[in-house]
Amino acid sequence: MVNFGTIDPGYRGEIRVVMFNLGGQDYTIEKGDRIAQLVVARYEPVEWEEGDLGESRRGDGGFGSSGR
Repeated sequence: MVNFGTIDPGYRGEIRVVMFNLGGQDYTIEKGDRIAQLVVARYEPVEWEEGDLGESRRGDGGFGSSGR
């Protein structure tokens, strides 16, 4: 199970990791164990502009509707 989250640029609190043991045995996490990764990505603010995309070959068909 992989979960992703986003920390917005204005957040100044503590970063925590939620963990679940889905195994059948107890597991102890020791100080220094690697339990998570943090990916740092550039934040790009976006200004949305309403527009008309027009028609497409697929129309309003959902994922996989193109037959490919």
